[in-house]
Amino acid sequence: MSIWTPQPAGLQEILQTIRDSTDTQGNVQRAITHKLNTFTRVPDYIAYLAYILTALPQEEDQIRTIAGYLLKNNARLLLNVSPEVAEYAKSAVLQAFVSSPPLIRNAAGHDIVAFLGALEPRNWPDCLQQLVNMLDSPDPALQEAAFSVFEKACEDFPRKMDVEINGTRPLDYMIPKFLVLSEHPMPKMRSHAVACLSYFVPINSQSLFAHIDAFIACLFKRASDEDPSVRRHVCQALVLLLAARPEKLMPEMSNVAEYMLYSTKDKNESVALEACEFWLTFAEDPDLAAFLHPLLGRVAPVLLDCMIYGEDDLLWLDGDTEDTNVPDKETDIKPRHYGGKTHGLDRDQAEGNGQERKRGAYGEETLDDEDEDDYDLDDDDFADEMSTEWNLRKCAAAALDVLAVRFGSELLNVLLGPLKNKLWSAEWLERESGILALGAMAEGCIDAIEPHLTTLVPYLINTLNDPKPLVRSIACWTLGRYASWCTQPISEQHKNSYFVPTMEGLLRMVLDDNKRVQEAGCSAFATLEEDAGPELVPYLEPVLRNLVFAFEKYQHKNTLILYDAVGTLADAVGRALQNSAYVEILMPPLTSRWAKLSDNDDDLIPLLECIASVTIAMGPAFSPYALPVFQRCVNIIHQSLLQYQAYQQNPDLDEPDKSFLVVSLDLLSGLAQGMGMHLESLIGQTSPNLLQLLTVCLKHPQAPVRQSAYALVGDLAMGCFQLLRPHLPAIMAELIEQLDPEPKVEFISACNNAAWSVGEVALRYGRDDLEFQQWVNPLIARLIPILLHPKAPRSLHENAAVSIGRIGLMHPNVVAPHLPEFAQAWCLALYEIRDNEEKDSAFRGLCTLVQTNPAGIAKSLLWFCNAIIRWHQPSAELNSMFQQLLSGFKHHDEAGWAAQVSSFPPVIQERLATRYGV
Repeated sequence: MSIWTPQPAGLQEILQTIRDSTDTQGNVQRAITHKLNTFTRVPDYIAYLAYILTALPQEEDQIRTIAGYLLKNNARLLLNVSPEVAEYAKSAVLQAFVSSPPLIRNAAGHDIVAFLGALEPRNWPDCLQQLVNMLDSPDPALQEAAFSVFEKACEDFPRKMDVEINGTRPLDYMIPKFLVLSEHPMPKMRSHAVACLSYFVPINSQSLFAHIDAFIACLFKRASDEDPSVRRHVCQALVLLLAARPEKLMPEMSNVAEYMLYSTKDKNESVALEACEFWLTFAEDPDLAAFLHPLLGRVAPVLLDCMIYGEDDLLWLDGDTEDTNVPDKETDIKPRHYGGKTHGLDRDQAEGNGQERKRGAYGEETLDDEDEDDYDLDDDDFADEMSTEWNLRKCAAAALDVLAVRFGSELLNVLLGPLKNKLWSAEWLERESGILALGAMAEGCIDAIEPHLTTLVPYLINTLNDPKPLVRSIACWTLGRYASWCTQPISEQHKNSYFVPTMEGLLRMVLDDNKRVQEAGCSAFATLEEDAGPELVPYLEPVLRNLVFAFEKYQHKNTLILYDAVGTLADAVGRALQNSAYVEILMPPLTSRWAKLSDNDDDLIPLLECIASVTIAMGPAFSPYALPVFQRCVNIIHQSLLQYQAYQQNPDLDEPDKSFLVVSLDLLSGLAQGMGMHLESLIGQTSPNLLQLLTVCLKHPQAPVRQSAYALVGDLAMGCFQLLRPHLPAIMAELIEQLDPEPKVEFISACNNAAWSVGEVALRYGRDDLEFQQWVNPLIARLIPILLHPKAPRSLHENAAVSIGRIGLMHPNVVAPHLPEFAQAWCLALYEIRDNEEKDSAFRGLCTLVQTNPAGIAKSLLWFCNAIIRWHQPSAELNSMFQQLLSGFKHHDEAGWAAQVSSFPPVIQERLATRYGV
């Protein structure tokens, strides 16, 4: 052992604190946690912990185990301690691991893994060697414990294990050793061996792949192992191989598929779940579709059977109770992350560019980004439908969802019979799983399912009357998945047969006596609201009365979902909410909740988010409620800034939660959009002054705060420019600073909002305003590199292009000389954007720049013409500018124009001729 020894007084203080930590009283615990945190500044704290774990057998095992747990959590301190402290701690945990009772050995094992992770195995090679030697120990308990440490290390940091140390690669001898141990008579040893080997597959470890055939042979040999843990790791390894080296499995795919189908039905759920992951992984890889296709008829029905609730699920869910009056446990409520407001543009989907707007896996709208995997399913999408943990039922539903996207109508053909049997089964569990499957298939199979929806939607609406709450809740969710079909304004008959009954049915579920059904009903209704939009306006009064009644009925968790449904409704119906009757229905419950919540209550965040949508929709009708809302937001912003200032001066404090600050800025954005110049009196009445606070927020170190602050600048420019103008010199300096061609990922949204707000400010200053003119060159010098940067996100290209266009509209003489530099990239950034006012003003700006510098567009004429013909309905002014410019080009040089246009794609030639006669 190393020569380090503890100081008796220090040892006693740490020991006593650990003893005190076993006291379960909350206030005592907080004080002890604080004290333990202060010990981390003691240079040899980890040596004391290692000493308590190893050298004090007279202490209770519980005290020594807590010391081991603290040692694991503070493993990173090893990197900054003296060599003798580090050596002592390392040798002590190894000693405790070899020669201690099971509880202490287990704690020491966790410490070894943490130490290896912090130091990296290359800096502690003797530990690896000792662990490998222990795998041959005559003591089976030590042998298994050492392998357990290996498994955890291989799982947590396989890349750190896969290194060269002093000219040799430990894995080169460890992997053959693991392969041999996969035949060990002890099931736990076999299980560790297969697990350790599998963790090196995703990192493409050459030491493993040198033995890939032996590894696959080992998996086939262990496939029928009597121990479920071994079989689970075999399935896991096959899933990892399918993802990393599918070519190695394809020659054996018929055998692998048979085994995986068999294992997906394994009585042990953890084995079945790993096997089910195989089908999810298989379906997600488009390159493997040809291999999966012939198996579809066998795989899909097995997945369908896996979607039935198991007995354990039902015990856990306790789904039959009328529990609307039972208060929620705080543990039921997931933490919410408020992201803040981002300004983006809608792309035009009509040109069939493959960027279809699609319904996300379990309800949310998504717009695929080219950088994202089309079939990336978030486990959380299923969490509200089933238990909170990823399980066989959820995995099977996810796999079915991806198969539906991959194979569409072919999947429905395979499942039509089994699905009908389930949906019309006398067994409620069978019916419930069929409804889940129907929802899971909604996105991919919609075209094939559509002819059946005239039967299925009434079936689902009728199922909302089922006596079983779990059936009612899944029916809500599945109806939400088909909401876009129900809400299509095809005909009066379609509306009366499907839309109105779906809306009424879901509203009934919003007021169900079971909390799970309330939650599903409320979430599905929010989806219906998004899809229905203005179609909901004739039904606003009953909808609002139902939602308001739910405020009286709901417990804590569902109230948070209800806020979302109310906010979504406001977004969907817009200014229709201005009607005084609606204001009188909706505002009392919101203001009563508002009054009950303190400024630091987490529930204030979703409420503020909800009210932000309501203020935009109600517009001036919100005026009677505006002053207290405005004042409170300003107070929260002021207090948050003071708290952050205190934190910057004393980093020992916890960093303040930015959410309150962000959501208050966003609510003020809502007020600016809804009330415009009506804000003037509010800004005058409140102290401290909002615009002075806003200038501080623009410099805030946290990107989400800056993001929302820039959005507020743009919204204030649009709604009440005269109030903003005196503060703009300070604001513009910050805005220009924020425009970065290659922002870090976490700064993209802030940069986006800055780029957008610059354009709004430019428009409001108007043409040739001398105050704004001073910023034109610095802005253009930053916006053009953003537009030209190949790696900048598409949204940033779009916002930069719009702002360049708008600045060009107001200051063409300054911007026009730069036109050749950015014209092509500008047209590429905006040709897919939907027609709207922002795009219109941007294009008027571009046309003005072309009029000012016609030669500047010469090299980009094809892209300019392509962008013009992509418009569906340009405004009269813009259309006239297009006509004027195109006719001008043609008449300036008819032969040159004809030659150039003849090289354009036929669709561009045709539309130019039809629309503009050129």
